[in-house]
Amino acid sequence: MSTPGTPGTPGTPSTTSTTSAENASENRSENGPPGAARSGAGSRTDTEGGTTDTEEAEGGVGGNAARNGGAAGRDTPQDTSEAELRARGEGDDPARAEDGPVWDDGLIARRVAEGAPGRYQAPLVEAKAAVSAVPAPLAYDGPLRSRLDALRELVGLSRARLDSRTLAEAGRVLDEAAARRKLSGEHTVVAIAGATGSGKSQLFNALAGVAISETGVRRPTTSAPIACTWSDGAATLIDRLGIPGRLRRRPLQSAEAEAQLRGLVLVDLPDHDSAAVQHREQVDRVLALVDAVIWVVDPEKYADAVLHERYLRPLAGHAEVTFVVLNQVDRLPGEAADQVLDDLRRLLDEDGIALGEYGEPGATVLSLSALTGAGVPELRECLGQFVAEHGAAARRISADLDAAAARLRPVYATGRRVGLSEEARDEFADRLADAVGAVATGEAAERAWRRNANRACGTPWLRLWRWYLERREPPTGRLPVRAPADEEATARQRVEQAVRTVADRAAYGLPAPWAQAVREAAVRGAQGLPEALDHMAARATAPAGRPPRPGWWPVAVLAQAAMTILQVIGGLWLVGQIIGVMSPNLGVPVLLMVSGIVGGPVVEWGSRMAARGPARRYGLEAERRLREAAAGCGRARVLDPVAAELLRYREVREQYGRVMGTATAGTPVR
Repeated sequence: MSTPGTPGTPGTPSTTSTTSAENASENRSENGPPGAARSGAGSRTDTEGGTTDTEEAEGGVGGNAARNGGAAGRDTPQDTSEAELRARGEGDDPARAEDGPVWDDGLIARRVAEGAPGRYQAPLVEAKAAVSAVPAPLAYDGPLRSRLDALRELVGLSRARLDSRTLAEAGRVLDEAAARRKLSGEHTVVAIAGATGSGKSQLFNALAGVAISETGVRRPTTSAPIACTWSDGAATLIDRLGIPGRLRRRPLQSAEAEAQLRGLVLVDLPDHDSAAVQHREQVDRVLALVDAVIWVVDPEKYADAVLHERYLRPLAGHAEVTFVVLNQVDRLPGEAADQVLDDLRRLLDEDGIALGEYGEPGATVLSLSALTGAGVPELRECLGQFVAEHGAAARRISADLDAAAARLRPVYATGRRVGLSEEARDEFADRLADAVGAVATGEAAERAWRRNANRACGTPWLRLWRWYLERREPPTGRLPVRAPADEEATARQRVEQAVRTVADRAAYGLPAPWAQAVREAAVRGAQGLPEALDHMAARATAPAGRPPRPGWWPVAVLAQAAMTILQVIGGLWLVGQIIGVMSPNLGVPVLLMVSGIVGGPVVEWGSRMAARGPARRYGLEAERRLREAAAGCGRARVLDPVAAELLRYREVREQYGRVMGTATAGTPVR
C-alpha cells in the first residue's frame, strides 16, 4: 500500500483538499450517515484522474471545499434555514447535538477510489434527513448490580481500615461502571491493539471497508486513537475515550455490511510497544475504558514477552471480551499458519486465558490476512454476533470486578478460621481474676466465716485464752514478703499480659490490616484497666457486715452456753461441799463439771465441722463475685471493642463474598 501524503500518488489528495476537508469536518457529525451534509444537488464522478468529486448545490461544503481550498465552507451563509440545518443533521435535535458536528467522508471516499478500488470501494449513498433517537443507557442484570452494590458497601466499610492505594482499583471499577451505565447500551466499543508492524491499522481499514487509518512502513504510523462508528448515538462513548472529533470516522460500505456491524464502535490504537511514551500511555488509558479488545499479532512477534506479561496475562479474566487475531498469515507457507496458530493457543493457555472453543465461553482466536482479505469476513461475522448480543460492556465490568476482587483477597480472606473462642474468653477472665486476687479474696472470706463461727460456737475459756495470748505476743518486726508497690506492679503486668494474649488470639488468622485493628482496639481498651480493676475489687470486697449465719448457729450457741452452765453449777456445788454449806456428794457435781468440760469442746468441734460447708460456699461466692466483676470490666474495656472489630470484619467479608458471587468468603467469624 502506498504511503499517504505523497504528491501525485493515487489515493493521496492535495494539501488544499486536505485542508478543506478538515475545515468541513468541523461542521459535521462523525455519526451522521455518509453524505449527510449534502443538500440534494447530485454527484459527478470524474474517472480520468481517479478522483470522485461530489458537488454540492448552493452553500455546499463537500466537493466545493475540496476543489476551492475550503472557500465554500468559509462563505456558508450564517442565516441557513432550519430545514436545511435539519437536512444536514445540525438542527435542534438533542441526539444530533449530542453526537457533535457531522463528519464529511468525501476525502476518505476519494482515497478509497484511488488507493484500493478493488477492496474498499463502496457506493456513495445519497443523504437522507433523519432524526436519530437517543440510545437507551446500558442496563446491568441483577447479579452484576448486586455485586457492584456489595463492592461499594465493601469500600465504604473498609476506608477506616485500608489505605487509599489498596482501594484505588475497586474505586476505579465502581466509577467506570457508573460512567458506562449512563452511556449507550446499544453500542459496543472494541479496540484494535497490537505491536509495531502487526498490521492492526490495515485490519482496521479492512473491517471499515475504508482506508481510514494510515498504514505504511514508517513507525509508529498510528499516533493517536481513531474511532469508527457504524451507527448514530455513540458520541458520548467516544467522548469518554477522549478521541477528538477530527479523529472520528464513519465507514463507507453497503447497507448489508453496515447492518451486520450496527452498534459497533471500532477504535484503532497506537502501538503498545511504541518508542513514544505518550503512545503507550494512550493505549493503557483506552484499554481500561473499552468494552472489548482485538489483539492483533503477527507471525514474528506473537510470543513477545511484553504483550503476554504486560497485557494478556493480567487480563486473563477478560477472556470473554478478548479477540486474538493472527495477522499476515499470507506470509506463512503451507501448514505453517496452523502451526503458529496452535502455538499461539498454547501461549494463551499458559497465560491463563480461556479459549472460546467447543461452545465454551472464552477468547476468540482467529487467523487472517488483512492484506489479502482472507479471514476478514469470518472476523466481521464474529464481531457482528458479538455486538448483536449487547452484553460485552456488562461482561467487561464483571471481569474488572473479578480482577479487583482478586487483588483485594489478601486483605479480606485468608482461608483460616478466625475469631475469639470461648476458651480464650475464659482464659482472659481467669487472668484478670488472678490479677485482682479473686482466689485469695475467696479464701479470706472462707477464713472469716470460720472465725466468726468459732467465736460464736467456741468455748468461752478457750476464746479467752486465745485473746490473752494475742495480747501478750510481742511484735516480731518481720516485714511483709512483698511490698504493696511490688504487688501493684505485678498485678499491672498480669493485666497487660492478659490483654496481649487475648489480642493475639483474636487477631490470629485475620488479614494484616484487620489483625492490626484488633490489636489496636485491645490496647486502647487496656488503658486504665488496672486502675478500674482495683476500684472494682475494692467495691466488690468491701465488708458488708458480719457473714451470714446458718440456722443451726443459735442451737450451737445454746448448747455451748448449757455446757458452760453445767461447769459453773458443778463447780459451785463442789465449793459448797468444801466449805460445808452443802452435804457431801461428789458424784453429781463432778458429773456436771465433767459434762460441761467435755461437752464444750465437743460442741465447738461439731460446730467447726458443720461450718466447713457454709464457709466454703461463702468463700466461693465471694470469689465468684470478684471474678464476675473483673470479667465484666475486662469485657467492657477489651473484649467488646475486639468483638466489634471482629464483627466489622465479618461484615466486610460477607460483602466480599457477595462481590465474588458467593454467599460467604470463608468460615464464619465468631
